[in-house]
Formats: sequence, structure tokens, C-alpha cells
Amino acid sequence: MIQLHTFDEPGEQSDALAQAVGDALTAALAARAGEASAARATLAVSGGTSPKPFLQTLSTSALDWAHIDVTLVDDRWVPETDSASNAQLARQTLLQNAAAGAYFLPLVDTTRPIDGQIADLNADPRRRVPDVAVLGMGEDGHTASIFADAPEWDFAISTPDRFVSVHPGSAPHARVSLSMSALKNVKQLYLFIGGQKKLDVLTAALAAPQKNAISTLANAQGVRLDVYWCAK
Repeated sequence: MIQLHTFDEPGEQSDALAQAVGDALTAALAARAGEASAARATLAVSGGTSPKPFLQTLSTSALDWAHIDVTLVDDRWVPETDSASNAQLARQTLLQNAAAGAYFLPLVDTTRPIDGQIADLNADPRRRVPDVAVLGMGEDGHTASIFADAPEWDFAISTPDRFVSVHPGSAPHARVSLSMSALKNVKQLYLFIGGQKKLDVLTAALAAPQKNAISTLANAQGVRLDVYWCAK
């Protein structure tokens, strides 16, 4: 099910999404309060230029950040010193201010082979499916780093593993990404997009099944996707 939230100004979009994500994380922590004294919630965020204002706004939210793990929906297989690194973006925007108290779980360690890193991520109990995830979307309909032109496409949309490696043909760098199975199991799933072209891509993806990640995800049974779209 898709719920579309529309905004005329990017600032309104960022503020509304930050409020929604904060409320979802607070609810996730409250739901686990009786499970253990050290109950935690996990938030996964995306990279790119569009989410920067949202991430900066969320960083100032008065949440229980000491009990929140922050990770990434996906990242490029580059060192964190590289400007293409989503981990670098998260540190510079979200993991500041009040959110500096969160625990960060990056996805990439380029000192070792990518396949070994993927195996370790899938074996790590701390790397559970996020409670809350904020996705972006490309104009080709990819979300996370699940690209239809990657040789791993069929595996990425079918494996029960939480993490996959992806080598897209249309974009630079190998990637580490949450799998389609993991995305389908996120309890609170948000899509942050702007502009008419991306809304048209999403609308087409919903109208009929297509070979792209957003269509596969949005048309999956039991998935609710809250779309925060700004006209600008």
C-alpha cells in the first residue's frame, strides 16, 4: 500500500519526514521496553544530495539517540574518505547535534574483499532488519542499490539474506545494499523524492509491474510505503 504525502516546499517535506521518523523510532523503542533493559531501535538512511536537509533536521530531534543504531540502506564500495561514501554523508549530516549519541553501523570496509564483508554483515546479529528505513529512488526506478541492470538483480530480489553486493552497469562503483527481502520486512518504510519526473516513475511503477526495484517493492503484498514527495 502506498500513502502519498505531498509538499510544496522542501523545508516542509524535510520537517514532516523528520517528525514521522522520530515518532516511528520512539514507538519502536517503546514496543521493546519490556523486552530488555538495553532495548534498541535501528534506523537506516540513504545517501545522495536530496536527503541532506532531512538528515540535518533529524539530527536535532530530541530522541533517545543513545538507544538508536544508525545504519545505511546501501553504500558504494569506496573508503569513507571518498566523497561518494554514504557513510561520510551520514557522519557529516545526521550523526551530529543530538544524534551524535547514536551508534553508527557502516556497511563498507574496503580493506577486505566485498564478498567476505557481505558474509559478515549477514552473520552479525546486530545487523537486524531496520525498524525504520528512509529510501531514495533513481529515475530508473532503483531503490537502495538494487539495480535492474546488475548481474545480481535476480539474487537481490529473491534471496532471504539481508545484505547483497551489487555491481550496477549504469552507475559507478560496486555497492553493498539491503536486499529486497530486507526492505519488505522493514516495519516503517519511507520514500523521500522530489520533482515531477520521479513522481511519474513511481506512478508508472505502481500502475503495472516493471523490472525495477521500486515497482517490485511497492507492489509486494503486505508492504506499506509512505512517500514524502515535494513538487520542487
